[in-house]
Amino acid sequence: MESSDSYYSRQQLDDLFFRMIDYFSGDPKRIQHFMKVHSFARLIGMREGLDETSLFILEAAAYTHDIGIRPAEKKYGRCDGKLQEQEGPIVAQKMLSDVGIENYLVDRICYLIGHHHTYDRIDGQDYQILVEADFLVNLYEDDVNRHAIEQAYRNIFKTKTGKDIFCRMFAYEE
Repeated sequence: MESSDSYYSRQQLDDLFFRMIDYFSGDPKRIQHFMKVHSFARLIGMREGLDETSLFILEAAAYTHDIGIRPAEKKYGRCDGKLQEQEGPIVAQKMLSDVGIENYLVDRICYLIGHHHTYDRIDGQDYQILVEADFLVNLYEDDVNRHAIEQAYRNIFKTKTGKDIFCRMFAYEE
């Protein structure tokens, strides 16, 4: 039996999941993207032994990491990674608060959203795992060439589980 904290956290994540589906309504590719990133992030986080709070933060960030795409497209006509980082936390903060997530958690989730395309200052296991999960999905979805795939492995992947999934997915041997 789950504790009440776990129950409410799972309910908040489920509510967030549906809000993100609504947010990207009519754009199944983006919905599929955040679902896949979430799935990889949760698996890696669990296998890497994240505590319950860190796993919750990671899952919420995985669902919302690309929330800045829409405002970036509207304001600038494009949605590159830096614009996603710039625009995402503002939109995410309201959505996260609306599903009842506490401010101290919202702050870290928004930090992750605002840095998920910044790879040179990764400051926590939740951040590392989010980046790895996003890379696993993007390398496939963007049909990246083999050289870039191998370079991503060398430069990005640090967790044992992330490396394991990467090697299995891309038939890569260290």
